[in-house]
Amino acid sequence: MSPKVQPSKLLTYIASTFAITLWGMSYIWTDKLIALNIPIFYFVFVRILLAGVILFLFNTAYTRIKRIQRQDLPKFLLLAFFEPFIYFICETYGLKLTGSPTLSALVIATIPIFSIGAGIIFFKEKINFVNIIGIILSLIGIIMVAMAKGELGENFIWGVVLLLIAVVSEVGHASITKSLSGNYSSQIIVMYQFLIGAVYLLPLFIWKGTEGFSIETHFSPEVWYPIICLAVLCSSLAFSLWVSTIKSLGVAKSSIFSALIPVAAAIIAWILGHEMLNERQWIGIAVSSFGVILSQYTIKKARK
Repeated sequence: MSPKVQPSKLLTYIASTFAITLWGMSYIWTDKLIALNIPIFYFVFVRILLAGVILFLFNTAYTRIKRIQRQDLPKFLLLAFFEPFIYFICETYGLKLTGSPTLSALVIATIPIFSIGAGIIFFKEKINFVNIIGIILSLIGIIMVAMAKGELGENFIWGVVLLLIAVVSEVGHASITKSLSGNYSSQIIVMYQFLIGAVYLLPLFIWKGTEGFSIETHFSPEVWYPIICLAVLCSSLAFSLWVSTIKSLGVAKSSIFSALIPVAAAIIAWILGHEMLNERQWIGIAVSSFGVILSQYTIKKARK
């Protein structure tokens, strides 16, 4: 096994950890908006559009704008369709319908299982026995953290179906991102992803997102603070870091970090006093962390 971590890999691990930490925070901000009865299509559309505009201004300021090559246009259209369009709608409604963060976290945690297959089939990525053991340990740890008491909503079956669709769309998103990362920077990929995604979401925003609209409510600081946090931190910044992670680690190995988002959410909720973690959950966090380390190890053949 490789005893040392290269500086470039270390930066990738730091970036991916920061990204999943921000996504862990996104659960808290999203729950707050749902609790305020803000239409899902309202805050999802505003979040995606705002993130795309921010990245456009950033890339323009640093003269990094690059046009989409004609042969890559179908990939970008499919990328935005997978995420943010399908993923954000299915994940948000899945969380709402299941009525159980526990069940939702467990379903989302299956992303590595699907991603490993995609990485091996489409990109010929190599994964060894130690990596597989690490992924299994990570999933076990996630289950230990996520298994909290909670009541299931009456429409939880439909919620599970939506969450599974979100998982498949995330794998598709990661696979297409990997194929585009050789020709475009992380910020350019995410910029086009969100701008095209906003176009997809616009009809739903007009149809459902403006129901019960009032300037006092929908433009209040209480609503826009979490939306801005979601757009700037969880979309613009986190997704840019995540594209770099996929480019460096590949589809299979990067997916294990995304599976730790429920763990990150649990720790953040504990720090902010929203939830108390018991002994079993702390053990689960330790098991998941150890699993991530094993999942990233590379076995090198001895030189003659």
